[in-house]
Amino acid sequence: MHHRRLGSTDRDVSEVGLGTWNVGGGAWGDVPDETARDVIRAALDAGIDFLDTADVYGDGASESYIGDVLAERDAHDDVFVATKAGRRLDPHEADRYDYETLRPHVERSLENLGVDTIDLLQLHCPPTDAYYQPDTFEALERFEDDGLIEHAGVSVERVEEAQKAIEYEVVDTVQIIFNPFRQRPRERFFEAANRYDVGIVVRVPYASGLLTGALDRDAEFDENDHRNFNRDGEAFDVGETFAGVPYEVGHDALEAMEPALPDDRTTAQATLRWILDHRQVSTVIPGTTSPSHVEANAAVSGQSELTNQVHGAIRDVYEEYVAEHVHHRW
Repeated sequence: MHHRRLGSTDRDVSEVGLGTWNVGGGAWGDVPDETARDVIRAALDAGIDFLDTADVYGDGASESYIGDVLAERDAHDDVFVATKAGRRLDPHEADRYDYETLRPHVERSLENLGVDTIDLLQLHCPPTDAYYQPDTFEALERFEDDGLIEHAGVSVERVEEAQKAIEYEVVDTVQIIFNPFRQRPRERFFEAANRYDVGIVVRVPYASGLLTGALDRDAEFDENDHRNFNRDGEAFDVGETFAGVPYEVGHDALEAMEPALPDDRTTAQATLRWILDHRQVSTVIPGTTSPSHVEANAAVSGQSELTNQVHGAIRDVYEEYVAEHVHHRW
């Protein structure tokens, strides 16, 4: 497993991490508790030492699973854990992203994770107005001063929010969606992030499974799976579901892209490799409910970079099929 520097944190983290939204429950169907822990164990066994979670994933279940596994292995000092806070707040009340409102959520995450200090606390996709309120980021500074968190960052929906966030010195990392179906961050954000020495954490690498090549056009999803209930953004930003790409369009684009991908790796692995070929990326955090998929994801770190021809083909597919649906929005 190769490691990369995580912005100005002075920490090197595995370039393939683990996202735990899938195993937290509540948005990907039901996942047994022990399966969730097995996924985290598989990640550690594969050399992954960057774990991402949030206080709303399963109402804290995801954080607790991580805390359980790190405790059983006495591995808290060896693994960098990033969690998030703020999603419980009313997205229409940006002024509530302040110290007093957020502190109880931070304290709950500390308890769930079983730690005294959170390695990285990220604001969880706050409303755009919150990025223009100094109080939002002063809260993060106070959490650092209190010793409750070691580092601070934001998870954003839009490139413009990322651009504003890095103006605040307290922001060490930005988590953003980036994959072959969401390419605008590379054009509008990556250079600025590196200039500010801000780490880039890439989420939703597989566009909710589309870019694994494992979903059928007529796939049906559980009632409590966001790919069912958030198709049109009914529950949260539609860009989180299939990366904002209409489902049929995504399949058309994938069919056009797959012939250009290397034969020696899966579609999922080629997707992760495409992301990691962008050296500005600090780590990518695919999620899964399968330990074997964790191992396959981790193996991408040792695979060769894609050729210029493959990168060009992926760009062509994006421009022909996908850009009109997403490029102007995220």
